[in-house]
Order: sequence, then structure tokens, then C-alpha cells
Amino acid sequence: MAAFRDIEEVSQGLLSLLGTNHAQAQQRRLLGRHEQILERLLEMQDGAEQQLRETLAVEEKVAQSVLDTKERVCQGGTELQQLEAELQKASGEDAVLQAQLHQLGRELQELRDLEAELDRQEREVDEDTTVTIPAAVYVAQLYRRISKIEWDYECEPGAIRGTVHHGPSVAQPVHLDSFQLSKQFVSDHLWSLVDTEW
Repeated sequence: MAAFRDIEEVSQGLLSLLGTNHAQAQQRRLLGRHEQILERLLEMQDGAEQQLRETLAVEEKVAQSVLDTKERVCQGGTELQQLEAELQKASGEDAVLQAQLHQLGRELQELRDLEAELDRQEREVDEDTTVTIPAAVYVAQLYRRISKIEWDYECEPGAIRGTVHHGPSVAQPVHLDSFQLSKQFVSDHLWSLVDTEW
């Protein structure tokens, strides 16, 4: 703006000088100044155009950067939605797996409890067998020596069979049906077969 004012002043000066006698000297001086001002004006115009080009280039870069950023934000939003969907799916699968794991844990605990119970029963059976079988065998052998009765262990259930030996050549068979006879009768009858003479 200041350069245009200078041009206007120079132009008015030129017009005023044309009317005077010193016109040529002042005209040369004013023309020289006019040329200087025009050169400065052209330089300023070139500088302004250069700055405008640089500003436009910077604006273009910024606009492209903004567009790239918006695109990345849009892609990021899409990826975020996909990740959230996958997370929800994984959470659902995790809940199912947790329920299955809990069920398997309960079943495993039941199996452990059952195994412990079986071990306990097995120990009890072992203890019972170790304690009662020798005692039962001893009692059976003692009863056989006292009663001299040989039992038939392969008879049908409910039948009591055997042979009473009263000596090397005398043997009396025993055959009773425990379903038809009372326990008291069976016991008394068997004791009656025992030889009381020692």
C-alpha cells in the first residue's frame, strides 16, 4: 500500500514538473525514483507470490494430513468395533468354558470323594478280612475238632449238610433244611450230634 502511494506522489510530481522550466532535471530524477519504486514493487510482488505459493503448499499438506488423520480415525473406529465384537464373543465363550470347568471340577470332586470312600471301604474290608478270616477259620477248625462234623460247603442255599464221624468206621449223615426249621432247633440238633464222651 505504501508503494502505491509513492507511485501516486511521483506521478503528481511529474505532472507538476512538466509545467515548470526545470522539468527535465526533475523529470529524470523522478523517473529514476519511479524506476526504483517499480523495482521494489516488483520485488515485493514476487516475494508475496512466493509466500502465497508456500502458504498454499503448507495448507495443502495440512489439509492432506487432516484427511489422512480422519481416514485413520475412521479405520481405527472400524477396528475398535471389530475388536469389541471379538471381545464380546470371547467373553461369551469364556463364560461357557468357565461353566464347563466348574461342572468338571464338581465331577472331579465327586470322583475323588467316591475314590476316597472306595479306599476307606477297601481298607475296612482288608481289616475285616485280616481280623475275621483267621478267627473264623480257627473257630471252624475248633468246631470241627470238637463236633467231628465234616460240612458240605457246596450244597444249595438253606440246606445244611455234612457227616458226623463217631469213630474211624462210624459216620452219620446230616441233612437239615434251615428254611423249614427254626434256628434254635438246628442248633440244638447239631449239638446233640456232638459226642460228649471225651
